[in-house]
Amino acid sequence: MKSVFVLVAVVIFFAAAACRAPAFLTGPRLSGTCEGACDHYFDCRGGGQSDRAEANCIADCNDVFSDEESLRAFESLSCPDAVEYVEGARARASR
Repeated sequence: MKSVFVLVAVVIFFAAAACRAPAFLTGPRLSGTCEGACDHYFDCRGGGQSDRAEANCIADCNDVFSDEESLRAFESLSCPDAVEYVEGARARASR
């Protein structure tokens, strides 16, 4: 009887570990990388960036951000806030 209980507990454990909540419930995955931060920024701008723009973004990002936590904080910004952070408040107001 005890072995059946242990077996059931193990099965439940592995089944629960395999389940993931859908992304719309958990929010976006935050990478903590410059690639992820640049992807977030370009997605907010509507995409369509060139390879050169992406390379420039990653290079600038490496100069600005020093750790994964600050990169995750940027990735969690709303799109208007992310664009304002990169382009400044005046660039956003002039549109």
